[in-house]
Amino acid sequence: MPETKNKSKLSRLIASIPLKIASVFFVIGILFWGALNTGMEWTNKMEFCISCHEMKDTVYQEYRETIHFKNAAGVQATCADCHVPKEWTYKVIRKIKAYKEIVHKVLGTIDTVDKFEEHRWTMANRVWDSMRATDSRECRNCHTFNTMDMSEQDRYARKRHERALERGQTCIDCHTGIAHKEPEEPKEIAQVEKE
Repeated sequence: MPETKNKSKLSRLIASIPLKIASVFFVIGILFWGALNTGMEWTNKMEFCISCHEMKDTVYQEYRETIHFKNAAGVQATCADCHVPKEWTYKVIRKIKAYKEIVHKVLGTIDTVDKFEEHRWTMANRVWDSMRATDSRECRNCHTFNTMDMSEQDRYARKRHERALERGQTCIDCHTGIAHKEPEEPKEIAQVEKE
């Protein structure tokens, strides 16, 4: 009888191991998920975005002069509002792609204002291409043709928005310099386009 009792204890112990392992992995998963989301939200803050002097001394100063920074309504669009998708899957993809920017910072490709300016055209076009590919998804979190009161716009803006709507254009097709200065097109590219 004692042997049966020991077997039954051993059987229960063995049977409980998968549950214990699953519980440990479940807790680890929750901690990982929480840390991942906390990290993603932390890197969405303006303070993080401008922590590099290249950003603070260039695009941030330009942004401070725009309606997205200061306006009558007091509503401010931050870096993440324009550059990071709200949907979780797309946000993770964007954060992974941002790794390339960090690598270039560390390698010294864009670690000074002069180097940043040298690469501005390429970087801006990469952002614009991405925005076109998503139909200016981040802009549309705040701006949509459906909610625009065209009658309240000046004649020029109304005409341009109506035409853009008819043509199926997206925000970035016209508003490339809305939050940062338009980069100068490199001379060699401009020359090729003239030919």
